[in-house]
Amino acid sequence: MNPTEPIDTLIEARWVVPVEPAGCVLVDHSVAVKDGKILALLPSDEAARRFAPAARVRLEEHALIPGLVNLHTHAAMNLLRGLADDLPLMTWLQQHIWPAETKHVSEQFVRDGSLLACAEMLRGGVTCFNDMYFFPHAAAQAAREVGMRAALGLIAIEFPTNYARDPDDYIAKGLAMRDALRDEPLLSFCLAPHAPYTVGDKTFERIVTIAEELDLPIHMHLHETREEITASLGQHGVRPLERMRRLGVLGPRLIAVHAVHLDDAELDLLALHGASIAHCPSSNLKLASGIAPVAAMLSRGINVGLGTDSAASNNRLDAFQEMRQAALLAKGASGDAQAMPAHAALAAATLGGARALGLEHAIGSIVPGKAADLTAVRFDPVDLAPCYDPVSHLVYAAGREHVSHVWVAGEMCLEQRRFCRLDSRDLEKIALLWHNKFVA
Repeated sequence: MNPTEPIDTLIEARWVVPVEPAGCVLVDHSVAVKDGKILALLPSDEAARRFAPAARVRLEEHALIPGLVNLHTHAAMNLLRGLADDLPLMTWLQQHIWPAETKHVSEQFVRDGSLLACAEMLRGGVTCFNDMYFFPHAAAQAAREVGMRAALGLIAIEFPTNYARDPDDYIAKGLAMRDALRDEPLLSFCLAPHAPYTVGDKTFERIVTIAEELDLPIHMHLHETREEITASLGQHGVRPLERMRRLGVLGPRLIAVHAVHLDDAELDLLALHGASIAHCPSSNLKLASGIAPVAAMLSRGINVGLGTDSAASNNRLDAFQEMRQAALLAKGASGDAQAMPAHAALAAATLGGARALGLEHAIGSIVPGKAADLTAVRFDPVDLAPCYDPVSHLVYAAGREHVSHVWVAGEMCLEQRRFCRLDSRDLEKIALLWHNKFVA
């Protein structure tokens, strides 16, 4: 019997890890893709009888997983990678990063830096990133060039920059950007007040109103350092999370980035209000901010996603590294070897990020009806042999260098580690151009 149902692509894999249902691993299964969406997930022999694909991709020694979601980035800061290392957060920001941004940040800076970041993330299996930076329309341009999915932050901060002069100007420009790009299928939006120590009460109140009117997530740094908490107690008389509760920021729309220094009552409060955490383990370690209590978060049912932070504070946009780091730190900090097992780490890097962004209906798992955002990871290199448990391999053994193919909304963006829409030579020229500007 000849297959009769035409589809765009049939991806046949040794293993498929759909993330939903939790803990599931399917052997010798295929994903049928039509019109950018997952039409079916079924055994490969059945798929061969049923479908007539325009393109067939055989992944004989691969795991196929949902595209990874980088829940916290400042993508354009790829141009600042390694500029000021081995410093505490506020010294790093105030004496090095902010002065460099004042001198160099422009629309072109953001477009070029974001393009480099998108290329790095795509080669590491990331199909969606949540960004917070100036000139977000330029980051959108870069994401569109690469073919990636992006959640763009409408940044707000009290002090002037090359992008805007005051909070009202930031918000107005962000809303105008959203209005101009709202019909782009791969773009979504977040309100992005930078942090409690850089945003005033009136601005937070306005952001809460806009978030409710437009049903947008609120993406912000929160409880990253002990110094942040001490300063809030001195200025406001309460810790930052309590201030956010009083201002109406705390709720299911909140994506609390870092969330390192939390007591039990604050963890209970985050769980009660349905907030999400963007856990950035490598950045937290590099800036000596501390180790977030992820095991305690997960035990309370708090939604946890993973972020890299920027290449200036990590210095890699490597979601595989973050999965491994998150799982190991959860075990080491809690004293429980079963804390954040491999399946949970993979779920955080996929469905957890999607939920935080309000995109779980579209991405984050391999489920019929969702967008075909998919990542293939090769397990045949000798450094990964033998494989007893593919999910264990994904979290503890494999790296971004093992990503072979990436699809976003059914379109192949990476094939055998080669970009389908980018020229690596152009990226190299961009990096050299900005390097020369910084060292001049």
